[in-house]
Amino acid sequence: MSNVIREIEEAEMKKEVPQFSVGDTVRVHNRIKEGNRERVQMFEGTVLKVQGGGARTTFTVRKVSSGVGVEKTFPLHSPNVEAVDVIRHGKVRRAKLNYLRGLSGKKAKVKEEIR
Repeated sequence: MSNVIREIEEAEMKKEVPQFSVGDTVRVHNRIKEGNRERVQMFEGTVLKVQGGGARTTFTVRKVSSGVGVEKTFPLHSPNVEAVDVIRHGKVRRAKLNYLRGLSGKKAKVKEEIR
């Protein structure tokens, strides 16, 4: 990658990035535009995967709402993502938790890591 592209990407990246990993339960504060109004909506769930690197880093969060699994992928350095709060740290041994999609109830829980 050329130096020009790298410099542009570094300028777009956030200075303070929250420290979380796969398996953590997080609350994402997402800015939503509706017409001429803006509001912040929260999405709380388990981090399934973290992909990419640099300015292109994305993470996928999954929650169960009314018995239906909902997944959203957020760009980490997006200006629409205001904050990411870590609710609890999960103890997992994999980089991607795709197997959680097929589980329900207590089996779909991730053990908590005591820090």
